[in-house]
Formats: sequence, structure tokens, C-alpha cells
Amino acid sequence: MTSPTPSPAPSASPRSGGRAGIAYSVVVPTVGRPCLAGCLRALAAAGGPPPEEIVVVDDRPDPVGGLPLEAAATLRSRVRVLRCGGRGPAAARNIGWRAVATPWTVFLDDDVQVLPDWARLLAGDLAAAGPATGGIQGRLTVPLPGDRRPTDWERGTAGLEHAAWATADMAYRTSALARVGGFDERFRRAFREDADLALRVRDAGWRLRVGRRTTRHPVRPADRWASVRAQRGNADDVLMTRLHGRDWWTRAEAPRGRFRRHALVTAAGLAAVCCALTGRRRRALAAGGLWALGTAEFALARVRPGPRTLDETATMLATSVVIPPLAVRHRIAGLVRHRRAGRVRPPRSAS
Repeated sequence: MTSPTPSPAPSASPRSGGRAGIAYSVVVPTVGRPCLAGCLRALAAAGGPPPEEIVVVDDRPDPVGGLPLEAAATLRSRVRVLRCGGRGPAAARNIGWRAVATPWTVFLDDDVQVLPDWARLLAGDLAAAGPATGGIQGRLTVPLPGDRRPTDWERGTAGLEHAAWATADMAYRTSALARVGGFDERFRRAFREDADLALRVRDAGWRLRVGRRTTRHPVRPADRWASVRAQRGNADDVLMTRLHGRDWWTRAEAPRGRFRRHALVTAAGLAAVCCALTGRRRRALAAGGLWALGTAEFALARVRPGPRTLDETATMLATSVVIPPLAVRHRIAGLVRHRRAGRVRPPRSAS
């Protein structure tokens, strides 16, 4: 199927100074975290053309209390709040971009802080975009401690610096979003919904590129079980494969992770239990040894680059035991949940 030719962006007249071509709105989904104030405060302090509108989408299922909108300062009059009702970040972003009227929609997460020159550099990114450019990614920087090695959670967050098309700071041509239907709301977590959208925008004929602007992404506080909860993303990987084929990892520039090793370790553990229950002691010991070696290798790979404190080491040991079977469990749940999902078809060319 031939990819459609994207509609050109509105061109700016010489008298407008390029304003029509760089008009943009900002969409920020939030669940009411305090970090939203820092996000809005940084937007207000950024020098350069301000957004026409800041759409804050409240995704709390039962909103109690207000949001810190006063942090937007001089941009407060441009802030609009919409409700999503706890349907997830993909649905929240869809509500946001469908409410704007500007040629460009810039998605920011509520836990990022744009830098002082962000708006000026964004304007340059948008002005330089050709008619076939559907999206422009901002560069992310994650501040890490300077006096010690980063923890496992901090290193995971730092991986966003190399993530492709992350909606922590991603500008999309609004017409491109409309062409592909926006975000797929089957992605209920902040995981893979950005890669899915990027692949569909590309398949529809647009190009994506990285811009010059930079946004700071601080590391959020997290408890010791955050890495365990993150294993739910294995179900989203199943949906990505159903929608985009087995090569989506390469096309989305996404790391493969350790799932294959997790599956082998989990299989060894199950085999050890089954053999022990059926009286096959030698096989149980062999399988149990493989499970122990695999678990120890995983824990060591996580402990070695970290601060190696007693608390961090204990956390890595405990979570390294439960992560492999949970990863497999969520992958199987994804296979069942998304068994009817079919391959994405690019939109037909406009007649």
C-alpha cells in the first residue's frame, strides 16, 4: 500500500514573522502529582514564543482538590483544564490534542521541566520543519547524583535520554495526529503508547526528527517495588507485536530488555519445583541450580553499577527473585488480552 502524502503545514506570511507556522499548544496529562507545579513554572519562565494554550488533562479517577495552576504565573490565563476520568495517559493526551486549534501540539509529561531557552528553540524546531515532518522530539536530560553511583531506578529513568519519540517532550503536527487517530487507548500505562504512535505516523508518510530544545526530567521518588510494578509493560510489548510485527523493536529504536532470560530462569524454577514434587531429586537439583545461577546473574548485573548500599543491595536481591516470573505472567496475560488485535494498516490516501 502506498503511503499517503501528508498535508502541508499552514505557511506563514512574511508579515507574520513565521508566527502562523510555529503556533503551538502544550498538552500535559496529570494525575495531580505535586511535580505539575514545577512543569508549569518552567513553562512560564521559558523565553521565546509562548504556547497559544496549555491544556492540562486531569486524569484522576475521582479528583479531590485543585491543581497547582497558579504556578503557570504569566501564562495562567492560557491554561485550560479538561477531565479524563482515570483512563490513562494515552486517552488523556487524545482529549488534549483534540481540543486545540494550533498547527502543532507539544506533549509534555507533568514531571518534566523545560529549560529557559526551550520556547525559543522549539520555535526554531517548528519553523525549520518541512511539510513532510510530522513530529519533532525534544532532547531529555536526567540529572543524576554527583556524589554516588545511581540506583537501579535512577538508571532506568536516565534511559529516557536515549529513548526515541518519548512523549515526555514531543511535538506533533496536529494534522498528523488527526490523520492516524491519535494515541491507541489500549495502552493504559505510560509505556509503549509513544512508540506505537510514532510508528503509525511514520507509516502514514511523515518523517520524525530530533529537535534542538532540551527538557529536564528529574528522577521521581519511588519505593523499592517500582521495578516489580514496571513488569506490567510486558503485556504492552505483546500488543506492540500484534500491531506492528516482530520487527517493531528495531523500527521503534527500542531496547529488547531481558525477557528471554527471564523466561529461561522462570522455566528452570518451575522445572525444579515439578521435579521435586515428583521425586526426581537430581533433576530438581540441576534445575534449581540453573534458577539460582540465573537469578544471581540478574541481581549482580543490577547491583554492580549501583551505589551498593545495604538497602539498594537488599532491594535488588528481593526484586530479582520476583521480576522474572512476573514478567512471564504479564506476557502471558498480554497474549490472552490482545489475542484479537490485528496489524495496523496505514490510513488510505486522501482522494
